[in-house]
Amino acid sequence: GSAGSQPMRRFTCVKLSTQKVDIRSLVNYERQRVPVNAVMFITAKGIKICVSPDQKWVQAAMKKIDQKRSRKGK
Repeated sequence: GSAGSQPMRRFTCVKLSTQKVDIRSLVNYERQRVPVNAVMFITAKGIKICVSPDQKWVQAAMKKIDQKRSRKGK
């Protein structure tokens, strides 16, 4: 794979954090499949944290962010 095919500034998850993050500090998330299946949370301070999507708290946090998003859209 050549490095030129993807923009390098895009942050990708390679290692997953195992620590639980305070859901209230999360403002956004992105799903990722490659190179590892992960969810990247973005905190209010702009810190990106990669976690496994299989964890219960991760799914709860994603649901909470989705609810926040849908409320803003109305």
